[in-house]
Amino acid sequence: MPSTSPASRPPTPPAAAAAPVKAFGVAAMVVTVVLWASAFVGIRAIGPHFSPGSLALGRLAIAAVVLAFLVVPQLLKSRMLPKGREWLPILAYGVMWFGGYNVALNAAEHILDAGTSALLINVNPILVAIMAGVFLKEGFPRWLLIGSTVAFAGVALIAFGSGQPHSPGESSTADLAGVALCLLAAVLASVSVIIQKPVVRKFPAAQATWFGIVVGALCCLPFAGQLASEVQAAPAQATWALVYLGVFPTAIAFTTWAYALSLVDAGKLAATTYLVPGTTVLISWVLLGEIPTAWGLVGGLVCLVGVGLTRRRTRGGRALTERALTERGGQPARR
Repeated sequence: MPSTSPASRPPTPPAAAAAPVKAFGVAAMVVTVVLWASAFVGIRAIGPHFSPGSLALGRLAIAAVVLAFLVVPQLLKSRMLPKGREWLPILAYGVMWFGGYNVALNAAEHILDAGTSALLINVNPILVAIMAGVFLKEGFPRWLLIGSTVAFAGVALIAFGSGQPHSPGESSTADLAGVALCLLAAVLASVSVIIQKPVVRKFPAAQATWFGIVVGALCCLPFAGQLASEVQAAPAQATWALVYLGVFPTAIAFTTWAYALSLVDAGKLAATTYLVPGTTVLISWVLLGEIPTAWGLVGGLVCLVGVGLTRRRTRGGRALTERALTERGGQPARR
């Protein structure tokens, strides 16, 4: 009679084992894209009431408090805080991404519209893919490069449509100072993604995010007085919008990003942010009544195609992945 002991059971097929992890990663990416897209609209909407530094501080402070309810009990239970040199990358992406990026983006949206800002920020995936290939040894998969190029072409189409005057005599919104600030924000975000990748291998996504948010909030403390006076003067609707920015695009979206980053290569994950400009256009269309241009619609479709291409794998890459899964007893390798 054949044995039915656990040792004799056939191993879990690699594809079946990887499927739930892949599904969670995709869901986290979708949440991140939608919430980050809404942030561009929200920042633009409350820009007249909050200066760049105070908006960043308010958003980060709210996010820090919200995430503390989840993270602090975990830390008290596990007592696993970063030690020594482990704080260096956390401090780095906390200062650059949560601090510098937010201030630069807020300042840019005082000059540029939300759609243009979202488009310009999306040089970020190309930078991440290059740096991930060099520093994280993720390589330069053919479909990642092809898909990124196609998606960037879609971004360029949306940018072309956004830069066209809507009426005779109207000038483009792409002011040079705003463009420079967006590019600065993109560089800060790109470097931060590379720095954050090793951190999410050691710490849960919520903790890695919370540490960075707290560091960024501390960097923005010089704007505390300005924030207090502007909150008093701002209408209630603008203040509630600031709360939304802190809870959803910051506390939730940056956590889902960190979770996805722990499962997906940095270059491939960054490529999905090409979906943000198109999503921003749709949200602006629904909430603000801003009708996208024909170029914007075509560009958004091209972005979708490009992101889809980045998810493809070469036959050799798929075989290596399945082999790695099999060697680990059907469990996906933790990145």
